[in-house]
Amino acid sequence: MERSARFNMDHAHRGSDHIILVHVSEYTHLTQAPALLTDPVVVVELIKEEEVKVKHLVDKYSETMKKIHVGGKVKQMTGKVGEAIIEAAKGENAAMIVVGTRGMGKMRRTFLGSVSDYCLHHSPVPVLVCRHKPMNEHKK
Repeated sequence: MERSARFNMDHAHRGSDHIILVHVSEYTHLTQAPALLTDPVVVVELIKEEEVKVKHLVDKYSETMKKIHVGGKVKQMTGKVGEAIIEAAKGENAAMIVVGTRGMGKMRRTFLGSVSDYCLHHSPVPVLVCRHKPMNEHKK
């Protein structure tokens, strides 16, 4: 989210734009340690820790937007990331979606899916995909 937000501010943002930064909490990484999930107390603690991290992130971006005098808000959502971004874009009547890419390899992207790919195929508005590295770094 940070790279795509910064790219938008530096290259695509116009002064009159209203920006909606969307953070989607999946909580799927919490299920990657099945042994921990047998204890409901551990699960609740993990979710609380994640919520604290997300709150700090939302506060950080809200404060950054205020500092640089950008109109908008930070929207926190849960669920599948691509679906949530499309839902937010529709709900907020977005004119464009700016999304980053983590630079996954073809195999990993094939099995896990790609948020940017999902947005490209399901968005009712134009999608700008920001690479995770400058083009010249990929050629090395």
